[in-house]
This record gives sequence, C-alpha cells and structure tokens, in this order.
Amino acid sequence: MTSNQALADWVREVATLTQPEKIHWCDGSQAEYDTLVAGMLDSGTLLQLDPKTRPRSYLHRSDPSDVARTEHLTFVCTSRRDDAGPNNQWMDPADAHAKMNALFAGAMRGRTLYVVPYCMGPLDSPFARCGVEITDSAYVAASMRTMTRMGTPALKRIEREGSFVKGLHSLGDLHPERRFIMHFPQELAIQSIGSGYGGNALLGKKCHALRIASHQARQEGWLAEHMLIMGIEDPQGRLHYIAAAFPSACGKTNMAMLIPPQEYQGWKVHTIGDDIAWLHVGDDGRLWAINPEAGFFGVAPGTSRHTNANAVDMLQHDTIFTNVALTEDRRPWWEGLSDETPALDWQGRPYQPANGPAAHPNSRFTVSARQCKSWSDAAERPSGVPISAIIFGGRRASLVPLVLEARNWRHGVLLGASMASETTAAATGKTGVVRRDPMAMKPFCGYHFGDYWSHWLATGARLNKAPGIYQVNWFRRDAQGRFLWPGFGENLRVLKWILDRCQGSIGAHETPVGNLPLHGDIDLSGLDVSHDHIRQLTEIEPQAWRDEMDQVNSFLHGFGPRVPQALHDEREQVAQDLRGLGAT
Repeated sequence: MTSNQALADWVREVATLTQPEKIHWCDGSQAEYDTLVAGMLDSGTLLQLDPKTRPRSYLHRSDPSDVARTEHLTFVCTSRRDDAGPNNQWMDPADAHAKMNALFAGAMRGRTLYVVPYCMGPLDSPFARCGVEITDSAYVAASMRTMTRMGTPALKRIEREGSFVKGLHSLGDLHPERRFIMHFPQELAIQSIGSGYGGNALLGKKCHALRIASHQARQEGWLAEHMLIMGIEDPQGRLHYIAAAFPSACGKTNMAMLIPPQEYQGWKVHTIGDDIAWLHVGDDGRLWAINPEAGFFGVAPGTSRHTNANAVDMLQHDTIFTNVALTEDRRPWWEGLSDETPALDWQGRPYQPANGPAAHPNSRFTVSARQCKSWSDAAERPSGVPISAIIFGGRRASLVPLVLEARNWRHGVLLGASMASETTAAATGKTGVVRRDPMAMKPFCGYHFGDYWSHWLATGARLNKAPGIYQVNWFRRDAQGRFLWPGFGENLRVLKWILDRCQGSIGAHETPVGNLPLHGDIDLSGLDVSHDHIRQLTEIEPQAWRDEMDQVNSFLHGFGPRVPQALHDEREQVAQDLRGLGAT
C-alpha cells in the first residue's frame, strides 16, 4: 500500500504484534468517512443526532473512566532522565517498550487496524510535519480526518520525504490500570493504549503537535507552542496577527473566534487556529506561524451565544460531539448553552441533577475549522502568517494587571515562564492557590523546561523584528469579588492597545514589572467600565509584586542548573527595580 519501505515494514510488525482481523489504509475520502460513520452507527459507537437540526452530526459516549487526558499515565521516554526534566514523568525507553509490547500483544484481535497517514500543517508547507497513526478505533480514524490533513495526499508527502512520526494506538480493554501514553522523542514515536479519549487517542494533537514537535522544534530551530493564532484587521484594512497562550479555563477558543463589539464596526477577526502554533524565524527576520491542525477539538460546556457565537454557529452541522447531554428531540446540550433541561445525561441516563452535570465538564466537539465564520484561508498559506505580538494570559484575581507589555524579549520569556492561574474553591477546596503553567506548556513540553526556556531565548536572538510580548488578565476582581473587566468581545479593546504599541503609535507607563497603558489609551466608548475600574485594572502593588518575584525565584530554581542564567538575571533585575520603587 506504500512505496515507503520503512512504513510498510512498521505496519507489518505492528500487525504481527497486535493480530488484527484486517488492515485498512485510510485515503481520507468522503466515501471512506461515510463508511466509517455507518459502521459506528451500526455498532453503537456513534448515535445520530436529529438530522433536521443537526445534519450529519453524531454523539460519541466514551467509557466513564476515560473522559480526559491522563497526565499521571503519560510519560516522556528519553535515554537520560534529566532530558525529560522535572516537568515530565519519565520512563526508561527500554522499560517503556517492554511494557507497551506486552500490552499491545494481541490487542487488536477481532478488530480492524487502520493506517492513518496525516500531515500537521498545510500539505505544501515546508514547516508542516507528517505522521502515521495506527489505530483500532474507527472513531479515531474519522476524527483524524477532521483534525488533520489525513489520507492519500499526506501519504504521498511521506513517500517523497521519507520521514514521519510513528504513532501506535489501541483501545485495548479500556481498563485504567492498563492505560499508558508513551512518548519517545529521540525515536519520533508515540504509543498509546487503553484510552479512546481525544487527547490520548488522536495522536496528531497534543502527543505529536506539542510533545514530539517541541523536541523536533528544538532540534530544527523553531517553536511548537500551545497557542491560538488570530488576525485582527482594522477598518483601514491593516491586518496584524497575534499568537496567544492561555492555561485551561481562560477563554482561549473564545478569543480565537472573538466577535468585535458594536462600537468596533469595520473591525474583523481572522481565525487561524485555537490551540497550537508552530513558530519559525522567516528570511525577513520576523516570527511566522502555522496552525498544524485542520479542526477544532473544543470544550463544550460554557460555549454559548454570549461567550462564543461563532462556535455555536459552526456546530450546527457535520460535528462529532463527545460526552454531551441530549434533549428530548436528540439535540446536543451542555451547561451554559441554554436554559433547557436535557432528557439524557452524558452517560445516556435520564437526567437527574443529583447525578451531577448533564454534560461531562470535559465534553467536546470535533469539527472542521472551515465551518467557523471567522476562519481565514490564510491558515492554508505554506509560509504561515507573520506574528506582530505574543500574548501570555492567566486567571489572577489580583496582582496581574489587565494588560502588561514586556520590556524586551528576555523579559517576555520571564513573563511566559512564570505565568500562572489561581484555583477556585470548586476545584480544590481552597481559593487563590497559584499554579504556574509556563507558556501554558506544563503538560505538553516534551523536554526539560530549562532547555525549553533557553531555546526561547535563542530564538529571540535570531529575530531582527521580534514581536512584542504581552501579559493579559481578563479575570481581575474588586474587593467584593466582582470581575472588573467584561471580557469576551470587549477584549478587542485591549488587543487594539497591544497592536497600537506594536506599531509605536502610542506611549506607555514604564514600571519595574513592564509597561502599562496610559490614562485614556484603552478605549472605553460604549462600555460600562468606570475609570476607577481601569485604575484598579492597571495598578501595580509593589509589595505584592516583590512577593511574586520571590515565588518566581523559588519556582525557577526548582528546575535546577539547566535554567538559563539570563532568566535568573532578568528576574533579579525586576526584583531590584521593585526594591528601588519601594525605597522612594
């Protein structure tokens, strides 16, 4: 089925180990997808939604023990433990292979082995990278068609180039004690067994596009990042692209599909991607980005017409939903979507509030990016798009202002390395617990964070026209616990300030922790936000920031001697400037 001997040999080896009933090489065609769906409908793997209101859309229910990424069962397997770093769980490659070979032995008996060639990024982009996933899940094969450029064209590229990431996946018996996700960066290989959940099973996504790709990127001189990519066009037709990293529950997908507020008529948002960015230094000395994905695998709960109308609209057809609830007339439902009461919960039981949320909190939708109204065909440009600004965000009730500009690239790397969110009582029983998630890559960086930050610094040194780096915080609260900023579409007002700064058209107030907006430079027209709120949103509390720098110091030292000295020096400079501020 292929002229690539290494691929043919690998498929044969896997088939000998896993003993499938038959082998199918995926071509990515519509006919193939329809056949996969028909088979899953017959087996009950998929349920058809109301064809009138949700044409060609389906519900998939995963095993109740298999509903999220299993980070405690996810390993990076490098020959030296320290190369994986304290940010990853490590296993010796030989031990990992032995464990996985035993689990994969006979795992596909009675099943079809699907060979899924795919390309992460535009098919003709020199910055795209290919992979092949072997799986016994029709759900995975169908979803990979949506999430990647999958099929014969990807196989042809693999045959031309000769290289590909090997991904082996089996549902196994779905037992949690026999569920593992192993990454072998030095072999460009992934093995996953015992899970059908997207992040564990769609190996092109987090496993390849971040954990393995971050290793590839360091070797080859680019960056693989957990970032959205969006373009912002003003009424004069000036278009700028930004990349932004946010931890979970911070509105990443909502921002990627942002709808401008009424006061911003003539402004347009161009969605390139909502989750992953591959960044490279262009011949012009600028930073360029491609979105390696072709679809959205988004969290359903909280998605509504108020928070993300573009997402709601794109989910009206040709979508696979996972672990959402159902209404009486077989429409998908989740908390935040409407005031309706669903008929069935995510496990197919009659909905009872005592059983918990109707939709699983991590329920998902899988849909082609092209169905989003704000999607831009610039996502298919082989060169990618030029990045004017990089944004790091988090959820902080205090301390971090609405928007902050890094003084330079090195300071920006410090902002990214120390970014954090605060937990809530519902999640932990304790509020205000700061959890640091550097560059939103804590679960996804495939190697030691110290080396990763060094690579960021080295990348900046290669840029002649480095993008500005910014930190935002949509979640600051007042003394009564109320949000000070309305968020959602109104965030465009902050993004406009960022782009104005990138163009050098406005000034800023310099502080030890970064540059802040001057009075009146964030447009509040038509917005019910007082100048007192803006003052609170943009104020710096020196003692709180001194405490923060002490905590950042401890955090960085936790990664040992591989942390670049330049990052320690930058933190010390901020701390020293803060001490000087306190002395005046």
